[in-house]
Amino acid sequence: AFGSLFFGPLGDRIGRKKVLSTTIIMMSASTFVIGVLPGYGTIGIAAPLTLLAVRLIQGFSTGGEYGGAATMIAEYAPTDRRGFYGAFLELGTLSGYVLGAGLVLGMHVGLGEEQMNAWGWRIPFLVALPLGLVGLYLRTRIADPPEFERLEQAGAKAKAPLRETILRNWPMMFKLICIVFLLNIADYTLLTFMPSYLIDFLHLADVSSQLTTIGVELAMIAVILPLGALSDRIGRKPLLISAAVGYLVLSWPAFAAIQTDSVLGVAAGYAVVGGLLVLMLAVVGSTFPAMFPTKVRYGAFAI
Repeated sequence: AFGSLFFGPLGDRIGRKKVLSTTIIMMSASTFVIGVLPGYGTIGIAAPLTLLAVRLIQGFSTGGEYGGAATMIAEYAPTDRRGFYGAFLELGTLSGYVLGAGLVLGMHVGLGEEQMNAWGWRIPFLVALPLGLVGLYLRTRIADPPEFERLEQAGAKAKAPLRETILRNWPMMFKLICIVFLLNIADYTLLTFMPSYLIDFLHLADVSSQLTTIGVELAMIAVILPLGALSDRIGRKPLLISAAVGYLVLSWPAFAAIQTDSVLGVAAGYAVVGGLLVLMLAVVGSTFPAMFPTKVRYGAFAI
């Protein structure tokens, strides 16, 4: 929350590119520090305090990351293909989940639980540094969107972006918050809660749980771009309404199927939750930035 309040309006004042370059440095560096951080037995109380500090930096940088990425894509995309291009935002998110889970799964199988707990867990955190450098290189090679540059050249940027964002755009921000309630509940249920639920309550093996989650995410990746393109033809609202109604009607049956202890039941319930979620993910990158004017778009969306 504090990151969005800081980085969002800053992106409207100094540009999308500069803020996104800063957030990726902060995220990759703080994640890398976790991978090299000595344990409590080595540096004592400094270990958990340092871990807390870098986790706070991660959260702070995340506040300016998602809104900026969505804003950049939306402002670069042609109007009649904004749904298709906007879907790449969540395609990247899902691909990151799959690559992260795949790396951990491969290491778990290759190293075994003992080696994984001893030192193997550090490797995924260390990978963040080279990935961050690649991301920084790409971001520094991209100019700010033409729409923002025209605003800058005309001297029409918001002089007090945070104040203007909140005072003049709070009704639309409130609507966006209400949409994001459902989106985030569904997102974290599928991608964060469900893997633990399968292991802790349904007693699936770690590998089986991870493979199930990866399978659902790969299926979502396969359909998200066609769904984004579909929204360019029929609009974003039908997909968002379908997801909302679907969760009202199908959530209970989906979890009932997951609890049957049947492989088919787990797969079917998981597929329902994932299918409804991808309806929303396919259009958030094009829907949310379009709710706000250019000069406060980054800040309003981030907050």
